[in-house]
Amino acid sequence: MNSKKKFKIAVVIPKYGLVGGGERFVRELTERIAADHRYDVHVFANKWSSQCDHIAFHKISIITFPRFLTTISFAWFANRKIAKMNFDIIHTHDRIFYADLFTMHGVPHRFWVKKVRRKNMSLFDYGTSWVEKSLIRKGNCQVFLPVSNLAKDKFIQEFGVDPGKVQVVHPGVDIGRFDKLDRKSCRDEIRARFKIGEADTVLLFVGMNFELKGLGNLIAAVGMIKSKQLPDRLKLLVVGKGDSKKYHRLAEKAGIKNDVIFAGVWAEHIEHIYMAADIFAMPSGFDTFGMVVLEAMSASLPVIISDTVGAMDLVKEGINGFVVEKNDIGSMSSKIEFMLDKEKRENLAKEAHKTAAKNTWDLMADRIIRIYEKFTGV
Repeated sequence: MNSKKKFKIAVVIPKYGLVGGGERFVRELTERIAADHRYDVHVFANKWSSQCDHIAFHKISIITFPRFLTTISFAWFANRKIAKMNFDIIHTHDRIFYADLFTMHGVPHRFWVKKVRRKNMSLFDYGTSWVEKSLIRKGNCQVFLPVSNLAKDKFIQEFGVDPGKVQVVHPGVDIGRFDKLDRKSCRDEIRARFKIGEADTVLLFVGMNFELKGLGNLIAAVGMIKSKQLPDRLKLLVVGKGDSKKYHRLAEKAGIKNDVIFAGVWAEHIEHIYMAADIFAMPSGFDTFGMVVLEAMSASLPVIISDTVGAMDLVKEGINGFVVEKNDIGSMSSKIEFMLDKEKRENLAKEAHKTAAKNTWDLMADRIIRIYEKFTGV
């Protein structure tokens, strides 16, 4: 190998480095890969919020009106611009017409619309599904990289993808964000702010869509525990955005009005919130992965998630957390109750942190680089 040879990598995503799990995934991995002297990395995006000395950015236009052209136009303009340059690898994180690798941050678009959102397909949806189908069946894609086994199974079912071409690469986590913090000072800070006692057990929920993320079921599960009049004081701390008035009413109906705290959107120092909690729950109706689960584990929180959350790939039953059936409020309640025992909870917490340490962004970037090496012959 010529040590001076740099392999040109095209990374494609409509929004780079902006708000969103997929956008963060791409930034974390791409900037680590760009730091490897063997690669000349180019990002093709419509918008980006961060600059990196090791990355060249290229503007891709999008036609947003009529709306059905949004995905189609981005795919067409991206492939057109990429074709004018000589790349060794085209790695797309969104639907375009041609690529070598496709990281699947979601499930097939048609499945998402019809089965998860339970809506009828619009012209936009048909256009998006058409581009997706073109990439998977005609785009000469050699490797498919779903972020969870849940996504993998749905794509294989929908498109008949050869399982031999599919490798699951989970999102990672920056565990150092949590390890450098002093847990006691974080607990004192957050608990004082929300008038939570040091002896209280705090169950944490983080989500930007209360309905989809299953907050209603979680409130019902906590209500079941409250009705048993256990000596432990359990508080539900809700972080994120949704119809808070609706969920205030649900909490009142469940008899836990004074035990549910709505903290609102927490843009900065979210790590402090995690460190102040004792248990994390994500009973989502559907989530392709759920990066907040790994963040919770990084903060040494045992987790309870539904079986429609892709992060269940990392949950070892009774070891670092629990997976319950979606909408099984009774099971969710019993798992929370189990974790009210401090000794049991702390044993799970230690294992949760070990799991996070095995799923850092650095390790995930190394996995992607090993896949690149098969293309470049390094």
